Amino acid sequence: MTDSGSPDSRSPLDAEADGPRRPDPLDGVWDVVVVGAGPAGSSAAYAAAAQGRRVLLLDKAEHPRYKTCGGGIIGPSRDSLPPDFRLPLQDRVHAVTFAYRGRFTRTRRSKRMLFGLVNRDEFDLRLVQAAKQAGAVLVTGVTVTGVEQRGGEHRTALVTAADGRGFEARAVVGADGSASRIGRHVGVSFDQIDLGLEAEIPVPADVAADWAGRIHLDWGPLPGSYGWVFPKTESSSLTVGVISARGDGERTKQYLADYIRRLGLSGFPPSVESGHLTRCRAEDSPLSRGRVLVAGDAAGLLEPWTREGISYALRSGRLAGEWAVKVAEAGTAAEVRREALNYAFAIKAGLGVEMRAGKQMLDAFERRPYLFHAAVCLVDPAWRAFARTTQGHLTFAQVLRQYRSARRLAALASR
Repeated sequence: MTDSGSPDSRSPLDAEADGPRRPDPLDGVWDVVVVGAGPAGSSAAYAAAAQGRRVLLLDKAEHPRYKTCGGGIIGPSRDSLPPDFRLPLQDRVHAVTFAYRGRFTRTRRSKRMLFGLVNRDEFDLRLVQAAKQAGAVLVTGVTVTGVEQRGGEHRTALVTAADGRGFEARAVVGADGSASRIGRHVGVSFDQIDLGLEAEIPVPADVAADWAGRIHLDWGPLPGSYGWVFPKTESSSLTVGVISARGDGERTKQYLADYIRRLGLSGFPPSVESGHLTRCRAEDSPLSRGRVLVAGDAAGLLEPWTREGISYALRSGRLAGEWAVKVAEAGTAAEVRREALNYAFAIKAGLGVEMRAGKQMLDAFERRPYLFHAAVCLVDPAWRAFARTTQGHLTFAQVLRQYRSARRLAALASR
């Protein structure tokens, strides 16, 4: 298909008078088409383009664009970025103030940076630019409606768009968010859906300075819920949000309102108020179908307890891009199936193990959140484990394996 989306209705003489039709640079078969230009999609496009492949990156939005997200860049995220990538840091976190339902607060500090904070519009834009510099072609304003597997002589997949265009590829990566059209095609299923609400609150410079280098975490009143304040000191704003299981939206809204009030921030009008659903995959959920792979939110890949998704998007996106190249090179259906299974194995052996541990932590936290609060506030090994996890030196799976006290806490909280 071409950009016009319909055949030329003029006479051959009219067309001849205009000269030969110029070739559309989007025509032809791409090695890899990536749907969605968030962290997962940009990482996939970068990984495939860096291998010299012909890569098309599609997104419905123009960059930069606002994204509901705290913008925390933990160690695994930092380690998964393209070489020479410059993080547009708004702040560097060295301290955490913990609270349990607004009370029993304690601030703990680290000599080494725990993690960095970014605005997602700037961060995502730089990831897209890195993919383009590697050779990927970006096309925005494209609303993808689905994907079709094309067997026989084609051995391709066709990504279809709302404007009638089609983009043919030897491999497709779906990274189009938690409500993914490509994920629906693959058959992704979820066993945990949460509602996150967030407000971007501009504050005076002196208020921003009070928050510099420090975040706030509040273990909330709803099962599995918590709230956060992430300072964006460079732009004098605070990202304040809460998250809890879907199904009690009014109480979640009230939690956010109460949280903002308790923090003394209700006098500052938010510039943006937004919400989104996070969806966590079921353990047996597929990660591919034919020549189509899914990554990031489209695959339901995120940390179940904290609902952190950026590192999962970057890591799964990179793997999806690398394996999409192998799928594109596969000649037979059996070879395609083998490479797709290898991609699923790589995801499950790494991120899947971490997600299993995160679900165990969430189950215990839902039952006894005050035990977690007491541990991280009062027990030095628990605080060090928290710090090393955010810095990227430990995963939750390693914490449960290496720290006997963590296993005891999880077992006690689960009773």
